[in-house]
Amino acid sequence: MNAPVKTLDLSFGIWPSTDSLVSLVGLTRAQLRSALVRHGLVEEQKARMRAEQLWRWIYHYGVTEFDAMTNVSRDLRRQLETRFTLARPEIIERRVSEDGARKYLIRMGAGIEVETVFIPAVAKSGALCVSSQVGCTLNCTFCHTGTQPLVRNLTAAEIVSQVMIVRDDLGEWPTSNENRQITNIVYMGMGEPLYNLDHVSDSIDVISDHEGIGVGRRRITVSSAGVAPKIPQLGARTKAMLAISLHATRDSLRDELVPLNRKYPIAKLMDAIRAYPGLSNSKRVTFEYVMLKGINDSLAEARDLVKLLRDIPSKINLIPFNPWPGSAYQCSDWDQIEAFAEVVNRAGYASPIRTPRGRDILAACGQLKSESRKIRASARHALKHAAEAAVQDGG
Repeated sequence: MNAPVKTLDLSFGIWPSTDSLVSLVGLTRAQLRSALVRHGLVEEQKARMRAEQLWRWIYHYGVTEFDAMTNVSRDLRRQLETRFTLARPEIIERRVSEDGARKYLIRMGAGIEVETVFIPAVAKSGALCVSSQVGCTLNCTFCHTGTQPLVRNLTAAEIVSQVMIVRDDLGEWPTSNENRQITNIVYMGMGEPLYNLDHVSDSIDVISDHEGIGVGRRRITVSSAGVAPKIPQLGARTKAMLAISLHATRDSLRDELVPLNRKYPIAKLMDAIRAYPGLSNSKRVTFEYVMLKGINDSLAEARDLVKLLRDIPSKINLIPFNPWPGSAYQCSDWDQIEAFAEVVNRAGYASPIRTPRGRDILAACGQLKSESRKIRASARHALKHAAEAAVQDGG
């Protein structure tokens, strides 16, 4: 049985800052209007106009100070400063790979840390991989993130803040459709997005708004390990693209690789995928298939994969396994990956082999894992020894 998901009861779904100011970053339009009215800054009938002003400054220009909002009165700016903040969560660590990938360890609050990865120049696009939970409850055996227990869901604000932070780092303000580096958003970081559907949906509303960050819904992909009942809901609420972390074509193997399969076996998962709204040749499901040597990479399994997906508009991403410390798996040989891809290609499916990116900084697919728990454990260990030493000295 999956562990219960911990959530926060925060007004407007945002994180508290150390100075008790509430962040406006990450609010939807409706939440922003409500915040202004609730704090007595504007009357109800003027809230929409004022919220639209602030929205553009926050999400189009990316400002971090209210004084930058030059078309907002000085008096209102002072009032905003006493109640709200535009500050970003703290970047604990920023690492840049030899291939240009960037990984960020971001602290959302005390003991709440997530990893976010930017992968540049993916088919002339730049993909930002965001997390939706702190840790993960699924325990997929090939995934490094799955070795970290779930702490809690991220709020919509915390998801959006990951995008804001990376755009800060890349100098992508104000928003422009020309020469932008972040063209795609993928919910493929830490966590299972469909176990946090409300906040994921709100965050997509913010990220896709054309008067703000402006990443279209067709360029936003949500990846799930297969929470079957929520798959059609995701499509109805977000109109985002769907990706499924599949990795096996028979239940006995998928039960081992993706334990969630025991609750939602392959047949049930495929029925849910077929019910995804808007599914067509122009809106195909992406099936992710990690290549594990001697486990799921035979040509017979390639043929079974083709049969399984026969009536589903889809493409297949073959992912060379990215080793991580303590993993029991090995990556399939390159010749075997290419032979597997050939079987899939001959059947008429696009099956690109995903080039591993960011391996040297553990930023590649399946490698995201906050080190915060390890660091905190080490700190506790050191404090314990210091305390014992102090007692001995005092004796």
